Amino acid sequence: MAIRSRPQSDGETREAATVRQRILEAAFAAFMERGFAATSTLEIATRAKVSKRALYEEVGNKDEMLVACIAERARRMQIPADLRELKDRPTLKRTLAAFGAQLLHETTDPTVVAVYRLAIAEAVVAPEVARALEATAVGPTRAALRDLMARARAANLVDGDAGEMADCFAGLLWGSLMVNLLLRVIERPGQREIARRAERAAEALLRLYPQP
Repeated sequence: MAIRSRPQSDGETREAATVRQRILEAAFAAFMERGFAATSTLEIATRAKVSKRALYEEVGNKDEMLVACIAERARRMQIPADLRELKDRPTLKRTLAAFGAQLLHETTDPTVVAVYRLAIAEAVVAPEVARALEATAVGPTRAALRDLMARARAANLVDGDAGEMADCFAGLLWGSLMVNLLLRVIERPGQREIARRAERAAEALLRLYPQP
């Protein structure tokens, strides 16, 4: 006769979520301080004040912890799916500016920049950091931008390859900003500067890709 597991109460569910969050925060702090390759699961368990068994039960192995840490921060970078209908070029410009402003705001967050620094620092000894960042954040964001450009082209608002236009917009949007943030030679831009930067990038893209 099969034994049915007892369903968790609301209190137990909340406690499990708290333990998981504590583990992820401890893992992220350790990865930032010591690097991914040099951080042991024992150190993470000690920081989180849990057993190694709880570590594996709540999150998984070290690779899974890394993916969870990055995925949690990557959610901030995701662009909403309910973008307005692209009826004309002014609407496209506003949509691109809003897209760019949100992307800049979320990606320039110090914790997100720290993830990029970790991926660069661990590129040789732990390439899984970069792969996790690509899979959970960079790739989906790039795909969303390509989709937006494809919709603009389908609406006969721009004439160009969707992938090429997406890359061009990203270049206009970022310039050397991320490099300077990674090098710590500038401060994170404020909301007004982010909005101006995104609007300038949208305007420049539309000048480069006229309506057919």
